[in-house]
Order: sequence, then structure tokens, then C-alpha cells
Amino acid sequence: MNAPLHICQILPALNGGGVERGTLEIARALVAKGITSSVISAGGRLRRQLIDEGSQHFELALGKKSLRSLALIQPLRQLFREQSFDVIHLRSRLPAWIAWLAWRKLPADKKAHLLTTVHGLYSVSPYSAIMTRGERVIAVSETIQSYLLKHYPQLPPENIVVIPRGIDSNEFPPGFQPSEEWRRDWFQQFPQLRGRPLLLLAGRLTRLKGHQDLLHLMSRLQAKGQDTQAIIVGEESKKGNYLNELKAFICSHNLQNITFTGARKDMKEIYALSDIVLSLSSRPESFGRTVIEALSIGTPVIGYDHGGVGEVLAQAFPDGIIPLGDRMALEQRINHFLAHPPIVTPPPYHLQTMNEQTISLYQTLCRC
Repeated sequence: MNAPLHICQILPALNGGGVERGTLEIARALVAKGITSSVISAGGRLRRQLIDEGSQHFELALGKKSLRSLALIQPLRQLFREQSFDVIHLRSRLPAWIAWLAWRKLPADKKAHLLTTVHGLYSVSPYSAIMTRGERVIAVSETIQSYLLKHYPQLPPENIVVIPRGIDSNEFPPGFQPSEEWRRDWFQQFPQLRGRPLLLLAGRLTRLKGHQDLLHLMSRLQAKGQDTQAIIVGEESKKGNYLNELKAFICSHNLQNITFTGARKDMKEIYALSDIVLSLSSRPESFGRTVIEALSIGTPVIGYDHGGVGEVLAQAFPDGIIPLGDRMALEQRINHFLAHPPIVTPPPYHLQTMNEQTISLYQTLCRC
């Protein structure tokens, strides 16, 4: 009888975010199938959850952009020898470089299969090319697949495997409604939002997320006497300059219809409360996770037609697609949706499918 597989995922840290969440989801699915699951990272707030759910964690700070990180090559190589991983799954560029440098000097009979996932539309460079060195390269969307084919012609097309991200419909159930207790707390904190149409823009406060387009939209709506309110959910950057710019615009235009909430953990409730979720990034994104989370609950989404967001909307909710940067189309579509709320069906992006396809890929590699 063959020994159970041992899969190791490597990433910078476990503090939260899409890559981290995906790592925990795969780790949980591996444990459920009786496969040994390990993660190497610098640790973080999700470390305890990872261990409680049955995975091993090895702490190495592989994500620090410093020459000192090269000192971790030898300890990591020793760990590879000791653990005899069957597959090493690389999820981030700097840890991937350190892991690859450690892995390549191992004896052939000690080398695990190497797998990478390209989570983002990275800058095209030799540094980013490390993510193409896996025996198989997972692309999280067709957008990522096209990016790889265009910019890394040395990567054999047959080595790319498209596995879209998925969500748990139990976490974002269709028709979900917040509890009365949650609603009471929310409106105590944000009384200006009660009884008004709500637009939601969620994501880190950076220039790429389209906040400027939203503020210009809200300025026009306010000038027309509409009482629609915008909710901006997202973590502020450490410098805070961008948030100050947004607030200066709001002040200069005397906008009364913008609410900043900061980072929130109750996104399911906020999606359900909102009338429309917006995705207005000026640059294409690798995927549209907030899009499928909102659609799963039943909240319509309007987003620009590029990158992963355009890809997801084309498949799951084409009525929500508008041309990139077209502020007039944005306003018209919002007004149409508010007047005639569309029917939203759950999108075809399932966590179970993502997990099964990824584990199947691990098993296929180990049979090679």
C-alpha cells in the first residue's frame, strides 16, 4: 500500500488575504482526504487556525525582501530533506525563489514535484518568471493564462492549468439576510445609511481600485438630488496619503453621500445589505473574488469589462458589464438596476471544485 501523499504549500505569511485564504482552503481539503498537509511561512494570525484544522506549520520568514533571506536557503533545503514532501506548491515570488534555490541542489531522489500558482498579473520580469518554473503552473483565471502565454513564451502552454478560484456557498449563501442584531448595530454606527439605496465598493484603499470614479459618480448623483449612498470598505494604506486625497475631494465637493468603514470582517452582511456592488479597478485584476461573493448572495454587481472581473461577469452576470472607465455607462446602469432590480443566480465558481481540481493535479504529478 502506498504511503499517503505529503503536500507542502509555501507563502510569505498567514495574516489574511486571498492567497492566504486559498492556502488554508486547500490545506483543509487535503486533511479531509487523509493527505498530509504542511505550510511554510512566517506565521501570522491564521497560523493557529491552520494547525487546528490539521496541518503542520514550519516557520520561516521567506517573504522579506532582504539579502538576509538568502541565508534561509540551507535551512529550507534541510527541511525539504527531512520532510520528504511529494509536492511543493509555491504561491508567491520571493518565497518561490528561495524554495527553488533550495530545491534545485537536492539529489534527484529527494526532489519533490514543483508546482506554482500565479495569483496576480505581476510585472513582467526575470524576477516574476520564477512562477513559471513549476512542472505545472496553475492560472487562477483565463486572464492569467492569457498573461502567461503572452509574456512567457518559454512556458509550454500544456504546462498551464486553469483552476478558477471558488467560494463556499455555505459561507455566502444565496438569499442571505443579516440578523436584526447586526442591522441594529450597523445603523447605530452608520445612521446615514438607513433607508437609502446603497452602493458598495470593497477593496484596499489604493489608486487602482477606482475610488475616484465612484466619487465623481456620487458627486453627479448628489447634484441631481438622488439620495443614493456609497459605502467604501477597505484597509487604509500605511501612509494614508491616498485616503487624505479622497477626503479632500469629498470636502471640496461637499459630498454627503460617502461612508468609509475601514476594513471589515462582516462582508457577507454588507454584501446583503447593499443594493449594488461595484468593481471599478483601473487595471485588470487576476480574478474577481468580491464579484462572486456578492453574486453568490444575490446582490447584483457592476464592473468594468477587463481582466478577471470582466471574465467572471461575462460568465456569471453579463448584465453587470460596462466598458472600462465609462462613467456615464456606470451611472446609467446603476439607475437602471435601482429602478429594476435584476435577478441574480449563483455564479459557477465553487470551492469544492477548486479543491478537487487542485488535489487531482497533485495526484497526477505524483503519478508521473
